[in-house]
Formats: sequence, structure tokens, C-alpha cells
Amino acid sequence: MATELIDGVWQFELRGVNAYLVDDDVPTLVDAGTPWDEETLRAGLDEAGVAVSDIGRVLLTHYDLDHVGTLAALAPELDAPIYAGQFDADILANRRSPPVTNHKGAFQRLAGLAVTHPSLAIEPIDDGEAIGTFTAYHTPGHTPGHVAYVSAELGVGLLGDLVSESEGALEASGWALSYDTGDVRESIISLSERSSPFGVACIGHGTPITTDGSDVLETLARQI
Repeated sequence: MATELIDGVWQFELRGVNAYLVDDDVPTLVDAGTPWDEETLRAGLDEAGVAVSDIGRVLLTHYDLDHVGTLAALAPELDAPIYAGQFDADILANRRSPPVTNHKGAFQRLAGLAVTHPSLAIEPIDDGEAIGTFTAYHTPGHTPGHVAYVSAELGVGLLGDLVSESEGALEASGWALSYDTGDVRESIISLSERSSPFGVACIGHGTPITTDGSDVLETLARQI
């Protein structure tokens, strides 16, 4: 199912996770669902009037089965660079494996058996780097390479799994799903302090917040 949150920003409801399409300087896919979401994601893109071949870039908030799963299946029509934080980009490109010494890393390694590594250009991004109208913010904790993206021009924040939504509020990523919850808390506070204001908060799990998103994030930052 595809829902247009604001003009040019679409939410795709997949198997327990959200992906997004943003009409930035080029059509930008944000995260990519599970390996079993290809049909639903393609249908959502059709609803938004964008062909897979029209996508100009992919912004990944992080490497997890439910955020990178369809990338390989969208090729060869998808011919666009994939941007991700260094640690997670290395896992996606099969240059490193998740560490079994961390509970989340061990789970990622097991879940990774269901992930086909895409034969696409995977570009590591740095904290503060600009991609289109978005600025990348390194927000480790859920994963070491987790990145949030904020566009002051569009008023949109792409928060991935740093937080989730419940009854209109944001909650920090919990222990079971995170590498380090201390890093999660620090990343939430840092992002709230450093980013430009945004109205729409696009999150991986839950209902996107369409007004006062940065204020809702600031409320969480004050509480943790």
C-alpha cells in the first residue's frame, strides 16, 4: 500500500516495515523492505508514478534484513547508487560480516542468510555529508552504521530504526534490536540538537509523523 504523506513523499507499507519514496532532485528510494516485499514495493512505486528505472539513488538508514531485502531483486532495472553508513555499507557489500560477539550482530548474521547482496554501487557516507537536499547524520546504536537524513528544504526527516512510533510518540530503539542502547540515546539527543527542523518524521516501524516531527523527537530526547 502506498500513501502520499505530503506532496512528493510516499510511504510504502511492507511486511511490518516502511519504505519511502521522496521526490528530491532525483526520485529517491529510502530503505527497501524484506526479501519478500518485491511485489508490494513495485506496486507502490507504480501508484506513485515512478518506475524502478527512474530511481536516481537509494538512501539506506541501516543494514537489516527488513531494510535491504528487495535491493537485489530490483536489479537490473535499478541502476542507482546506494548510500549507507560505512559499517553497514561494508556488510551490504559483503566486505565484512556482522560480529557474533554482539547479540544484534549475531542475529544479523543469521538473518543475512536470506539476503542477496546487490550488485550495485554502494557508497559509504560521512556524518554531515549532503546527498541531494538531505544531510546525513551518523546515528549509531541500532546498528553501528545507522544514518538519519534530514532535508531542511523539504521538511522531512528519515529516521530509520533509531526510533519507532507508538500512539503518536517516538520511542528509542530497545535492547533486543540494538547493538548499544547507550549509543541510541546519545544519537537521539545529538540528532535533535544538530538537525534542521522538520515536519515529517519517516520511521521504519509505526505510523509516520506528518506534523512537528522534530518537536516530537525533541520531546523524546528530553525524556531519555
